[in-house]
Amino acid sequence: MDGNLPADLRTLHDQLDVAERDAEALVAGLAEKQGIWRPQAGSWSIAECLDHLAMGNRAYLQAMQEPGNRARARGRQRCRPVQPGWIGQLFVRLLEPPPTWWSRMKAPRSIRPRAAPPLTESFAGFVASHADVRAFLCAHADLDLTGIRFPNPFVRGIRFSMATGLHVITAHERRHLWQAWQVRRQLERADGPVGHGRRPRAGAA
Repeated sequence: MDGNLPADLRTLHDQLDVAERDAEALVAGLAEKQGIWRPQAGSWSIAECLDHLAMGNRAYLQAMQEPGNRARARGRQRCRPVQPGWIGQLFVRLLEPPPTWWSRMKAPRSIRPRAAPPLTESFAGFVASHADVRAFLCAHADLDLTGIRFPNPFVRGIRFSMATGLHVITAHERRHLWQAWQVRRQLERADGPVGHGRRPRAGAA
C-alpha cells in the first residue's frame, strides 16, 4: 500500500485487504466441484459469487475512469474527506450484509456471473480486480473524489460521487462474501467438513 494515502483512502484499502483474506479463507480446501456447488436451483455457488464481484468491481472502475481523467484535466484537487453524501450512504448501507426483505435486489444482467465458472479462475479474477481497485485509489488519491460524479453503470440517469462508488465496491463485496460463506456452510452440512480439495491460488491456471 502507498504510505502516502490519506487516512480515509487507507481505510478503503484496508477493507479490500480484509475482503481478500476473507475470500482466501472461503476457498481454502475447496475442490473445483465444491466451488461450483449450488444449495438449490437458482442460487449462486461460491465461484459465481466471486465471479460476480470481479465483474462488478471492474464495471465501477470503468465507469469512474473517464470522469476521473476529466477532473484531473480541470484541476479538481482533493479538498475534503472521501465520504458519500446522505443518499450515497443509504445506498451503501443497503448493500451491507445480511440482506433483508427490503434490501434484496437482482444483480444487473451485465454482471450476472457465468454459469459454473471454475473456482480457481473466479478467485484469481476477484484478486486481480482488487489490484485494479488499489491502483485506482493510488492514482486518484489527489482528486476531489467526493465532488466528482460518474454515471451509475447499471441504472441509466443516476450519478454517484466517486466516493460513493468506492464505498459501494467494499460494501458489495461484504454482501456477497457473506452470501458465499452461507453456501460453504450448507456445503459442509451436506458433505461433511471440507478440507480435501486443493486451495485455489491467484494467478493459477
